[in-house]
Amino acid sequence: MNGAPPLRVGVTLALRHGAQSIWENGIFQNCAFLVQALQQSPVVAQAVLLVNRAQVGEVSDGLLLHDTGLRLMGLDEALQQLDVVIEMSAQLDDEWALQLRQRGGRYVAMRVGNDYVIDVERALFGLPPAGLCSAKHYDAVWTLPQYAGSCADYFSIMARAPVRELPHLWSPMFVQRGVATLPPGTRFAYQPGRARWRVACFEPNVCIVKTGLVPLLACERAYRMRPARIDAVHMCNMRAMREHRGFAELAERLDIVREGVAAFHARYPTCEFMAGFGDCVVSHQWENEQNYLYYELLWGAYPLVHNSRRLRYVGYHYEDFDCESAAQALLRAMERHDHELPGYRDAARALLRTLHPAYAPNVDCYTRELLRVIAADG
Repeated sequence: MNGAPPLRVGVTLALRHGAQSIWENGIFQNCAFLVQALQQSPVVAQAVLLVNRAQVGEVSDGLLLHDTGLRLMGLDEALQQLDVVIEMSAQLDDEWALQLRQRGGRYVAMRVGNDYVIDVERALFGLPPAGLCSAKHYDAVWTLPQYAGSCADYFSIMARAPVRELPHLWSPMFVQRGVATLPPGTRFAYQPGRARWRVACFEPNVCIVKTGLVPLLACERAYRMRPARIDAVHMCNMRAMREHRGFAELAERLDIVREGVAAFHARYPTCEFMAGFGDCVVSHQWENEQNYLYYELLWGAYPLVHNSRRLRYVGYHYEDFDCESAAQALLRAMERHDHELPGYRDAARALLRTLHPAYAPNVDCYTRELLRVIAADG
């Protein structure tokens, strides 16, 4: 840094009035973990969560940010103090970003969603725009490896800035806080010994990249082969879809629906639902291979049936949209998981350690990109 003082960095966090939950989406956790990683960097003097308000007001208890060591800062203070702002959860006003850069600050976009697919869907189906395009001058766009294939050029061309891949970050901090609120006698941890499994799915079903149809069909196929092994199939985040005529006609052709094995639910926090009603999760994604859902389940040593090639060596992997393979993976988990639980848990924890915000290679990557942004011609 050529003798320059350590950096003061903010990561934007979108607050709204009323109750908010850390479990609404993954981006709130992502903001917190990024700040924690930046706090470990030798070139950072201060890293804060920058809220989308002039001053920091009341923060919902549901965000679980109390006693985390994470400081929140309002826009007025940030404009005077911060050297780098990373736009993540909240998209700040174009004029505010301009004033920051006129003062010599840097403005970075951190894209942690499949915005290419999301924006195409919004245009096709008449939904409100997501706000990717703006008049801001971005010094860089940071994103996750899972979006390099589908989104990197979209980000770069639209933002007129270089795109860099950085590590996905996760720690069990929020899961541990959620687990602490569970009723006495319940645990967020796989419990061996059940002859019949309760299978769950948690895909959000708000965008094509993460939906529950493949898991539903995989569970149907597994049930047709081994009905005595499946006690229930819980499709969370799918109650609204169940009311759609076309989807209802599809569902009613399935044995697990006609025989009352499948149930369609609203949204629930993973730890809360699995502690009371689940033994296994079947998941599916398309161009969205790094998910906090996976990490939470692996931390609890639950059998995870998934199609993420980035995580193919943990859990029970199947390829792409192959429902037959997914059904076989589910049945394989039923046969093997209890016997292989210690090794499964060790492999999961080994992976999760590499995601931690304080893991040295992660801190090094973010430090390097911060220095690259500072060194670039603004």
